[in-house]
Amino acid sequence: MLDEYVWGDVDRISPEAPVQVVSVEREAFTLGGAGNVVNNLTALGASVSVAGVIGDGGDGRTMMDRFAALGADVSGVIRETGRRTTRKTRVIAANQHVVRIDRETLKPVAAKTHDRMEARIRDLLPLADIVLISDYDKGLLTPPFLARILRSVRESGKRVLCDPKGKDFSKYRGANLITPNRKEASLAAGIDIRDDASLQRAADAIMETADLPHLLITQGKEGMTLFGWDRPPLRIPAEARQVFDVSGAGDTVLSLLGLSLAAGAPLEEAARLANTAAGIVVGKVGAAAVSRAELENALGRSAAPASKFRSLAELAALSTELRGAGRRIVLTNGCFDLLHTGHIMLFQEAKWHGDALIVAVDDDASVRAVKGPGRPVIGQDQRVRLLSALDAVDYVTVFSQGQLDVLVRAVGPDVLLKGSNYQGREIIGREAVEAAGGRVVFIPTIDGLSADAIIDHIRRGETAP
Repeated sequence: MLDEYVWGDVDRISPEAPVQVVSVEREAFTLGGAGNVVNNLTALGASVSVAGVIGDGGDGRTMMDRFAALGADVSGVIRETGRRTTRKTRVIAANQHVVRIDRETLKPVAAKTHDRMEARIRDLLPLADIVLISDYDKGLLTPPFLARILRSVRESGKRVLCDPKGKDFSKYRGANLITPNRKEASLAAGIDIRDDASLQRAADAIMETADLPHLLITQGKEGMTLFGWDRPPLRIPAEARQVFDVSGAGDTVLSLLGLSLAAGAPLEEAARLANTAAGIVVGKVGAAAVSRAELENALGRSAAPASKFRSLAELAALSTELRGAGRRIVLTNGCFDLLHTGHIMLFQEAKWHGDALIVAVDDDASVRAVKGPGRPVIGQDQRVRLLSALDAVDYVTVFSQGQLDVLVRAVGPDVLLKGSNYQGREIIGREAVEAAGGRVVFIPTIDGLSADAIIDHIRRGETAP
């Protein structure tokens, strides 16, 4: 699915009907549904292959662009002619969710689409450590097709986890574990879950119906409970500090549970990690991802507060989170291979144009390609640390040659900040920024002041100006 966010202000009631008039300020697209599972996994460094269906229109192309920005393998994504890509539009005004608009079709996909996808999944299975099935009941995961996929996974000897949908959980027979929320579990079991006893009865009924060895039921503010035929129930308390938006929490649970198990974690530890991640993501706007730094900080495993560094895969989710909080995003990029006064002035000026400054740093190979042998004089990891120490800088990322346009599209900044020495030159990403309602701003530079000039003076044994 494609999630669209429309932000604006409300200052009047329509004369045509007693409804609010939203004056739109900005829009953004992010991966939703199973795409949000991919977003969570890549944000934590996983290599992901995607299998799914999109339509043949612009929304499908937008989704493929987002997958490309994450570096996901999309060889299993089938474009079905005449089908609409599911798009959910959320209108947000004054940080309040005003309305959601769904554009979708629920009819089953074509038989040839199922055949093509099954063949591709069979090809991918030998490369996989684990298989995650995210079911949103939109016409792809029909019971017959699920049975075929689960049989193929079982024959490959791989584990498979499912985030279920619907009332009939028998279609997940053959899965190692499923992750319904309390409402879904109650409907599937036909039991009104009111207390621990009814929760246990519902779990027993679901595990028997779907022949499951394990079951994880998420329970909102009450946390989650892990069930298994070989263990007593494990109650894991919720860790949410502030609940802002629960959309996407189930995607995060499936992602962290699956990635943890694939990395070798015991089931109980994987469930606790998933619970911690869910507690983080419900404090964000929309279907958001959890970064490694956030997770380590929440687990108390970071020696310092969460780093300002964000990977390229995390930027789209970060951008959505910042906009949901009403913050204007400023993006600037460069080598920063020796910080000087001009850089500091650039970062300070950024605060006049927005609320959150993201600094993108060329990686070492890119600097070497642009500046020549002997550069950079300061490695990318140290440059990230130096930039992170500056109060004016909110986030830092690293990109390689050819990635700048992808980076700009992932962030979708309100302002792309460049030095005045770039005026008259081609600005990579400018078209995408301006098409989304943003602008490019040029900051005056100081004549003769540059990292190149300073380094040349040092090499000649001279005092830099």
